[in-house]
Amino acid sequence: MSDSLERLYLAVLAARDLDPATSRTARLFQRGPSKMAKKLAEEAIEVVIDAVNGDSEAVIRESADLLYNLTVLWASAGVRPEDVWREMTRREDMLGIAEKLPKSPMKLPKVASPRVAARRPIVALEGRTARKRH
Repeated sequence: MSDSLERLYLAVLAARDLDPATSRTARLFQRGPSKMAKKLAEEAIEVVIDAVNGDSEAVIRESADLLYNLTVLWASAGVRPEDVWREMTRREDMLGIAEKLPKSPMKLPKVASPRVAARRPIVALEGRTARKRH
């Protein structure tokens, strides 16, 4: 798969300077990173909707569009596929292939201070319901 994405990335680089009137890739580059990000988000949403609806064929088609738009955004940002593969290898070495890196450093369990331990527990009052703020 990485070979396919590498070929796609190289095709994106080759097409970025073509005529925007005839090249979707060149048109995205002309419109800039904000438009690229919008297209990427749209494709991601379409993949999600199709997956929730159980339409695996549509998920496949939309995933290809998603990967195309991701490679366009990578190229715009100066990110190469091998940069992403290197990060994936680093994560695999740390946590295993299926794990996503936590956003914040691993947290150690907190030791309760005497002040916190002395607090009374929070209890729900009967007959009261939480209301949505408008």
